[in-house]
Amino acid sequence: MRGIPSLITDIRKKVFTEVARMAYDGGDYTKAEDLPYVIVPGDQPLHRESVFLERAIAGERVRLAMGLSIRPIQTRTLMTEGMDHAAIAEQYYEPPLVNIIPYACHACPTNQYRVTESCQNCLAASCRKVCPKDAISFVNGKSHIDPGKCIKCGKCAKACPYHAIIHLERPCQAACGMDAIGSDEHGRAVIQQEKCVSCGQCLVSCPFGAIVDKGQIFQVIRSILQGDQVIAIVAPAFIGQFGKHSTPEKFISAMKLLGFDSVVEVAVGADMCTIEEAKDFLEKVPQHQKYMATSCCPAWHSMIYKLFPGEAGNISMTLTPMVFTARMVKKDNPGCKVVFVGPCAAKKLEAIREDIRSDVDFVLTFEELQGMFEAKNVNFETIEGSTALNEGTAAGRGFAVSGGVAGAVTELIRQIHPDMEVRTARAEGLRECRKLMTLAKAGKYNGYLLEGMACPGGCVAGAGTLLPVELAATVVGRYQKEAAAVSPLESPYRDRGETLD
Repeated sequence: MRGIPSLITDIRKKVFTEVARMAYDGGDYTKAEDLPYVIVPGDQPLHRESVFLERAIAGERVRLAMGLSIRPIQTRTLMTEGMDHAAIAEQYYEPPLVNIIPYACHACPTNQYRVTESCQNCLAASCRKVCPKDAISFVNGKSHIDPGKCIKCGKCAKACPYHAIIHLERPCQAACGMDAIGSDEHGRAVIQQEKCVSCGQCLVSCPFGAIVDKGQIFQVIRSILQGDQVIAIVAPAFIGQFGKHSTPEKFISAMKLLGFDSVVEVAVGADMCTIEEAKDFLEKVPQHQKYMATSCCPAWHSMIYKLFPGEAGNISMTLTPMVFTARMVKKDNPGCKVVFVGPCAAKKLEAIREDIRSDVDFVLTFEELQGMFEAKNVNFETIEGSTALNEGTAAGRGFAVSGGVAGAVTELIRQIHPDMEVRTARAEGLRECRKLMTLAKAGKYNGYLLEGMACPGGCVAGAGTLLPVELAATVVGRYQKEAAAVSPLESPYRDRGETLD
C-alpha cells in the first residue's frame, strides 16, 4: 500500500502535521485534547461506525506520535496523561515501539480458505478429489469447505480451474517475518513483543491503519525552539520522497525553514561503514569466523540475536552508517543535537540502545518529517535551493537499496585485491532472511559475505517512506549517478571511521 494515497495516509499526515503545529505554536501540549476534533471534524464518521470511535483512535495516534503509550481501555484517563514527561526535548522512546490500537483493529480472518461466488459446480470436482481430509462437499450447487476439518493445506485452491477458492490471511500477520503477531480473545491482532524487531512491515500492511509506531516530532521541535543546534543526518533514501520538486538543494532549504542548523548525508557514514566492513571481512573470514553478516539493518541484526543467537558472533562489529555519521557530526559540533531522518522504524529502536543514545538524539521517518513540512507550509515548488549535498559517494548512496551494502563492500575489496573473489548471498524480507541464516548456520555459506534487509527492496521500502518502492529505487539509482565520487576510497572522510569506532 506504500505510495498509494488513501484515507489511512491522509489521517497519518494529519496527525503528524497537527502534532508538529502544536509544537511550533508554543508547545502547549494541553491542546492535544483538541486535536482529535481537528483531525476528525464534523459530526459524521468517514470510515467507521461512529465519529466518536474515529476520534478515540485519532487520540491514541496523537499520543503515539508524541512517544506515549496507548491508554488502557478499561480505565478513564485524560488524553494528555503522562504528556508532561514526554513533551521535553530529552525524552526517549519507551518500548514497545510498534503498537496496535485494539479498537482500530478489524479482527481480520487468519489463514482461511473460502469458496467464492466464482464456483461453477464443475463435474470434475477437483477441489473435493484432492482434499486429504474430506473437508469439501457440495451445498446448493456450490463447493463448501468445512472449517472444522480443513487443515489449510491449499490443495483445493491449487486444483480449482476457476480460481474460485481464495486464501484469506491477516495482512499484518502475513507481512511479519518474525511470526510475532497473534490474536487476543476477541480475534484482534496483538504483537508478541518478545519476537518483534520493529521492522514496521505490519504497520504499512494493515488496511485499517490500526498499527502505529511511536514518534518524536514534538520533542525534535521543542529542541529546535529552545535554541539547541539541531543537525539532521539524512539517509540516502530521502531523495524524491517529498515530491518531484524536492531536489537535494531545495531539501536543505526546506530543512532550514523547519529550524535545522544543517544537513549531512548519511551516505558519508555508509562510506565509512563500507571501508570498515571490508577490513573486517578481510581480517576475520575465514580465519576467525566462518562468514560475515553485514551490520547495517537493525531489524536483521535483531532477528539474528533473537532466532540465531549462536550465529551472532558472525555479524560485523562495524558501526551502522547512522552511528558513524552521528559520531562524526557530534565530534565536529560539540553540544549539538543529532536527528536521524530516514525510512526506517527499526532505527528508532537502535537509537535508544544504551551505547547509541549519546550519538543519536532523535529519529524521524520521512512520513513524520512530511508532517513538519505541512505544519510550516513548506512548498518545494516555490522555495529557492541551497547548496547541494555532494559528500557521499555513489557506493554510499547505494546502501538504500537491497544489495547495495554487499555490493559496495565487495567492490571495495576488488579494488584493493583485484584477484580476490568475494562470494555473497543476500535476502530481503525477514522470512527470506531467516532462510538465509538457517543455511548459514548449517555451513552452506562458509566464506561468504551475507547481506540481510528486513524490508523487501531494502531501505527504500521502510515503514516510514512515502514513495512506491520501485519508483524510490529508480530515483536512488539516479542520485547515485549524480555523486561526485564513486568509491569510498575517494571520500574525504575515508579515514575518519577508525577514529569514531
